[in-house]
Amino acid sequence: MNDIPSAGMSWWDSVLYWLDPLCGKIGLFTWLGEGHLLSCGDTGWGDELASGVLITVTLAIATLPVGVILGFLIALAMRSQEKSLRLAAGIYTTIFRGLPELLTLFIIYYGAQILVQSLLASFGYDQGVEINAFVAGMVALGVVNSSYFSEVIYAAMQAIPNGQFEASASLGLSRARTYRLVIIPQLVRIALPGATNLWMILLKDTSYVSIVGLAELLRQTSVAVRVTKQAFFFYSIACLIYLVLAVLSSFALRYIENWAKRSEISR
Repeated sequence: MNDIPSAGMSWWDSVLYWLDPLCGKIGLFTWLGEGHLLSCGDTGWGDELASGVLITVTLAIATLPVGVILGFLIALAMRSQEKSLRLAAGIYTTIFRGLPELLTLFIIYYGAQILVQSLLASFGYDQGVEINAFVAGMVALGVVNSSYFSEVIYAAMQAIPNGQFEASASLGLSRARTYRLVIIPQLVRIALPGATNLWMILLKDTSYVSIVGLAELLRQTSVAVRVTKQAFFFYSIACLIYLVLAVLSSFALRYIENWAKRSEISR
């Protein structure tokens, strides 16, 4: 995220430099020039904030599939004929919807370190182990969000008539092909409105990972505040950035929702 590209920059780095909306060639912070608190490079904090935005968005995008896939599996367990699976799914959702996200993050981050150190100690390795903050945050947020995604997906499954399973079986479709060709396309359309709200929540929840040292937007903002003592200014900038991310997400999700509705009408 430098403000001046080097002569040895790769073609990919050059593309990123031109497309970076904050510290790129035509980026917002680049236009402020040197000497401003938000300028890029050694004279300001623009490149640090831009790096934090990148990590925030990357963490949210990486966590989303974890939450959706786990949520789908939990929703299947909630609909299972096996009582033990329904009980386990109920306990899972109750626990992770009841615990604060920050507490879940601490348990996974520090608990995983203790578990790994115990396993390594059994093989004679007694050195300290530190879990990657990005991975810990992705797992913690994925687990928490999966409990909410499971409820959205379960409600969408309940809206699909059971007769469609019977009709698919009469056509010779296996259970797996029935879900892939018949059920999941309908689930996407039905669950999309609820899933968009969960995405917005996930985007904001990435700020929790700053507590365990990940240099996302809020942590980079906090570092800038400690160094410059300009708390109101930098936290206001962070608020604006989160709002911009939310607005851009809403436009993208609205487009996806309209596309899903058009595909449904075309049928």
